[in-house]
Amino acid sequence: MLIFAFQTKYLMSEISKIYDPSNIENKWYSYWLQHNFFHSEPNPNKKPYTIVIPPPNVTGVLHMGHMLNNTIQDVLIRRKRMQGFEACWVPGTDHASIATEAKVVAMLKEKGINKKDLSREDFLKYAWEWKEKYGGIILEQLKKLGASCDWERTRFTMEEPLSEAVIDVFIDLYNKGLIYRGARMVNWDPQGLTAVSDEEVIYKEVNSKLYYIKYYSSPPQGEGLGVGLNGITIATTRPETIMADVAICVNPNDERYKNLIGKKVLIPLINKKIPVIADEYVDIEFGTGCLKITPAHDINDYNIGLKHKLEVIDILNPNGTLNEKAQIYVGEDRFVARKKIAKELEEKGYLIEAKDMVNKVGTSERTGAVIEPRISTQWFCSMKEMAKPALENVLNGNIKLHPNKFINTYKHWMENVQDWCISRQLWWGQQIPAWYLPNGDFVVAKTKDEAFNKLKIDNIELRLEDVLQDEDVLDTWFSSWLWPISVFSPLAPEGGTAEPASGKGIVNGKISPIGGWGAYYYPTQDLVTAPEILFFWVARMIMAGYEFKGDLPFSNVYLTGIVRDKQGRKMSKSLGNSPDPIELIEKFSADGVRVGMLYASPAGNDLLFDEKYCEQGRNFANKLWNAFRLINGWEVVSSPPLGEGLGVGLNSPHSSISAEWFNHKFNQKLAEIEDNYDKYRISDALKGVYSLVWDDFCAWYLEMIKPEFGKPIDKTTFDQTIVYFEKILKIVHPFMPFITEEIWHEIANRNQKDCIIVAEYPVLEPYNQSFIDYSDKILEIISQVRNFRSSKGLSPKVALKLVAKSIQTDALLDYVSQFETIIKKLVNISEITISKDALSNSNFIVGSLEFHIPLEGKVDAEKEKAETQKEIDYLIGFLKSVDAKLSNEKFVANAKPEVLANEQKKKADAEAKLLSLQKFNVV
Repeated sequence: MLIFAFQTKYLMSEISKIYDPSNIENKWYSYWLQHNFFHSEPNPNKKPYTIVIPPPNVTGVLHMGHMLNNTIQDVLIRRKRMQGFEACWVPGTDHASIATEAKVVAMLKEKGINKKDLSREDFLKYAWEWKEKYGGIILEQLKKLGASCDWERTRFTMEEPLSEAVIDVFIDLYNKGLIYRGARMVNWDPQGLTAVSDEEVIYKEVNSKLYYIKYYSSPPQGEGLGVGLNGITIATTRPETIMADVAICVNPNDERYKNLIGKKVLIPLINKKIPVIADEYVDIEFGTGCLKITPAHDINDYNIGLKHKLEVIDILNPNGTLNEKAQIYVGEDRFVARKKIAKELEEKGYLIEAKDMVNKVGTSERTGAVIEPRISTQWFCSMKEMAKPALENVLNGNIKLHPNKFINTYKHWMENVQDWCISRQLWWGQQIPAWYLPNGDFVVAKTKDEAFNKLKIDNIELRLEDVLQDEDVLDTWFSSWLWPISVFSPLAPEGGTAEPASGKGIVNGKISPIGGWGAYYYPTQDLVTAPEILFFWVARMIMAGYEFKGDLPFSNVYLTGIVRDKQGRKMSKSLGNSPDPIELIEKFSADGVRVGMLYASPAGNDLLFDEKYCEQGRNFANKLWNAFRLINGWEVVSSPPLGEGLGVGLNSPHSSISAEWFNHKFNQKLAEIEDNYDKYRISDALKGVYSLVWDDFCAWYLEMIKPEFGKPIDKTTFDQTIVYFEKILKIVHPFMPFITEEIWHEIANRNQKDCIIVAEYPVLEPYNQSFIDYSDKILEIISQVRNFRSSKGLSPKVALKLVAKSIQTDALLDYVSQFETIIKKLVNISEITISKDALSNSNFIVGSLEFHIPLEGKVDAEKEKAETQKEIDYLIGFLKSVDAKLSNEKFVANAKPEVLANEQKKKADAEAKLLSLQKFNVV
């Protein structure tokens, strides 16, 4: 007998019984990096496939949301790389102005240094030092996950070329009239000491109080609720702002207050007179029908104040404490002052009552501080015109949102877009390129010299040192909205002054790629991100794409769900319900965690995370490893003459049917997997891969072709099995890159570049659905025999006979004949016979065939008869319940068609089984 020489290496090698990822993952990641498999260069012979990473904050460390998001990106990029695309995944980090400045300020505080005591230049030195020390942590953690980013292209939103792009875009939009400076009511973060945009305000429900306060027309003579010539009652949640009131407003049609319009009342505690005015904005039915007007501290009051030309009195300092204009409780925090003022109002007879209530309060997304409406001079970007193409190209399908349920949310936002407050009162970020004279006049220019030359035209005596740059920086999102453009097309130092042919700078309002490679990679194909930044980031990138490139920035947006715990709570440090991703990787392997995350993550829906999913992922890796060990352990021989005792192989009678079956099954599953990829149903694609490996390959195919213990397998069958196994490894690889690379190199001798990461992805081949349908019935027959054997307590070693009844020719009989060898092998059947006569008993039905397994001498006949009667009784009861449902007119009228069809099928199956048992209630 000839041993197949190819197998000698594997027979001699020691393969670990248990897959140990600890060393393997580091080994292969280093190998991929060493051989530059992640790196991409423009290739005119290849179609590009590009993803830009949603840049995590430079302050960040890996959390479960990052794990999910980046696993999906890596699956997409690895698959496209294997499909022959020039795959480029650009990594990087966001400078995160507010969060990073807060970290640096905290670090300085620990060193006994106050930011106020530093110059801007010195503070930025500390900030850059902090960034260099801590800013790369999250990217290093992503490597543990297996992220195949092109690390040579790693970008940072404040590196010089990207910052220059931001400045050039600001100047361009200013020159177009789309950026302007003005005093507006903004969202003020008293902790971060900066303005934030509407999208950075998170509204939370809090327990609060509604205070009913009496404003008298003369100092109070006594207490009392309601309206009278001597006073008017208002309701407010913010008694600490009454000192900033400038009027009381009522509806002109409210009969209760007509006699008070034009009169004056006194602000409690400070006895300042303010007028009672009328405006139809006031809802007669809400509260007392009276509204205190505090223009400096409420956006609606601000608008009424503008309309009635009322004074604006700001009684709060930037940090949320009361200033001198408040007259009382100066220096107190706003919330401390609220309690003290409420107490004093009550003691002095102004507070009528205080009702408990729940209301929504805006908080800063970055610091968590309660937002304070504040009049402030800021820089704004007009969004309405830029929003039009961004909305149109999502609605017309040029840019697709997956799942599409988010389109309506996107549409609502874009149709109601407001001007964007883009200035922040911080030092860490791109400093606004506006330059001021001592009298407040300013110009927008890229450099101080350029600004000086502009300003000097009307100011001949101007000195360079008199020109000062705006202290504020731009909103972080103002840099990240350029991310898909700027990572590929950094602007040239000369900005818009470059010649169009050079491909640098803004030319005719569009950002041109540098060196041509930006044009190769832009637009990108897929963006994977979270729904909560759909407007923050996604919408603005789309606006920037059409504004500066005249094209979409990406074709598809895959919106992940939120990772929650088993109780449905969002994972967070404060709740202590978020596991450490690195610890999960150490416990379950990177491959296991990747599979676990995706298996439980349907597109666009929240993920209820449980470690059991990661355990399932680890078990899947072990299943692959054990399949490899099984195949690797076979003795392979060249095909001997029939009868020499081979196991089931391609050269055994009818044995090629197993290979034919798996080939059809593989391509059927591959078609389903690819369809799910195309629909961005990545979790469903994984489940298809999982089922193909666990069920079709391991549970069925390997069992079909596995030789008997101690016997070899023929070379033809072995070779075909290796082909199938390599195909399986390829479709598993995007999900489980490490174990697939390890097995890939174990099953064959490979050269340095022959790695699965760049192996050709399987191409879909034709398959016979009819063959698959009938062969599925063969597998059902095998399962029914196993179930029957188990129910009778028969050992697998006991050979059984199988009789099939067929009155007429049935195609399934042909498949029983083709799979006869397989059926006999898998369930120890000694003989399969076909009978046209009535069977003495029908044990199970598959398709149109009845099957009987004679058990003479193998079981107790009377006991079997009793067991059969039990089953008959159960079926009679079951049919009564189904009939009750189907005779219920209300159920039939309201049930979905598929539910009705399922109930009717259950009835038909039960009736057929019952008829068989009643007819042959004998063994």
